[in-house]
Amino acid sequence: MLTYSLEERGGLPLYEYLYRRIREDILSGALAAGERLPSKRALAEHLRISVITVENAYAQLEAEGYVFTRPKRGFFVAQVARLPQAPPPPPPPPETPTLWRLDLKSNQVDTTRFPVATWARLTRQVLTEDGNALLRPVPHQGLPALRQAIADDLRDYKGMAVSPEQIVVGAGAEYLYLLLAQLLGRETVLAVEDPGYPKIRQVYGKCGVRCCPVPLDSQGMDLTALSASGATAAHLSPSHHYPTGLVTPIGRRQALLQWAQDRNAVIIEDDYDSEFRFSGLPIPTLQSIDAGGRVIYMNTFSQTISPSMRVGFMVLPPALLERWRRELDFYACTVPALEQHVLARFLAGGHYEQHLSRMRKEYRLRRARVLEAFRTGPFAGRVSIAEEGAGLHFLLHLDTACTDEALRRRAESLGVRLGFLSEYAAAPAPAYAHTLVINYAGLAQDRLPEAVELLAQVFQED
Repeated sequence: MLTYSLEERGGLPLYEYLYRRIREDILSGALAAGERLPSKRALAEHLRISVITVENAYAQLEAEGYVFTRPKRGFFVAQVARLPQAPPPPPPPPETPTLWRLDLKSNQVDTTRFPVATWARLTRQVLTEDGNALLRPVPHQGLPALRQAIADDLRDYKGMAVSPEQIVVGAGAEYLYLLLAQLLGRETVLAVEDPGYPKIRQVYGKCGVRCCPVPLDSQGMDLTALSASGATAAHLSPSHHYPTGLVTPIGRRQALLQWAQDRNAVIIEDDYDSEFRFSGLPIPTLQSIDAGGRVIYMNTFSQTISPSMRVGFMVLPPALLERWRRELDFYACTVPALEQHVLARFLAGGHYEQHLSRMRKEYRLRRARVLEAFRTGPFAGRVSIAEEGAGLHFLLHLDTACTDEALRRRAESLGVRLGFLSEYAAAPAPAYAHTLVINYAGLAQDRLPEAVELLAQVFQED
């Protein structure tokens, strides 16, 4: 008779505990193939449990194929192969991220000034006023109201005449890179900026697209190198390049469009943080001056709202939009419906532009304070700063004999995380050495004295 200690079941239901123990005995060989199990009534009386509990356990075993029934004879153990015991799983990685005393590498934004109350109110409105809409499927290109709000925003603040039908919404820039790789095809030779954001090369490369790093000159992607690369598409950030901070002037933008026209090529305009320009008017996008339908425009809300806001979008020119609908329209939109509904109201109600206006003022002031602190700090005589009055980062070149790796090790020993321009280069160059990419957006004023003190220790000569 099967005997089990029911006190050891913990929080499991009785039938599930019984099912598990019998299954273990079958897999271990304690119960041999063909062996008859006790009747439901007999086992129930033996274990002092209900017949229905035994019945449910036997039913689960039979459903999974561990036992079988013979009419008027009862339940029997099935022939089940004894599998080798699986190795224990590896220990999980530590969940606690490194707590840096100073982190100047991460692309941080100040989330403390986000209008949480407004977002919460809009969320309640969506749930109470239009809750049924959340249960309906979202069109594959994204919620129509959100695409309309994005089109209106692009028209009002960037001078872009965009139809909502041209917009495809997706869960962040990296997901959109995946879609673009499929849209352009594996035969595409994609020119990417060098130095440049490494994930661009990584994502396209994993999709089978051949990436060709093209060097930069003082105005952006070098035209001579681009023409010699054989590229059929180019991915670039003309409004504020990461990590150099270069802003491509209008003449070079027109030349890039001419290259695309002459080569029957496509330009992917990654406009990731163009909203943060602190002086003058926004620079017109490539898309807004493109008369030939050669530019795919991309942007994301992760820089302007929050890194956790994984909502991006792209604007497809007419010819590529047709190809998209023909070849890729089976992909469902990857952004939750609730998030799309709330974001649509956030944009349409003017809250987004108000938020951007506040953050521009905050980052302009924060940038000025950081630059002043670095230019007057103990290491002032050994650094030069390159910045374009835009974006959430700048370059700091250090006059030192130390290698980048030595500086990194020293910084990490002090709890300081630094990013170096050389990390972003596919082709190493001496000009990139000793140049730090300073992401200042997360550096509050009260942290500045400590930041300067820590950097002084990192930069000190032996």
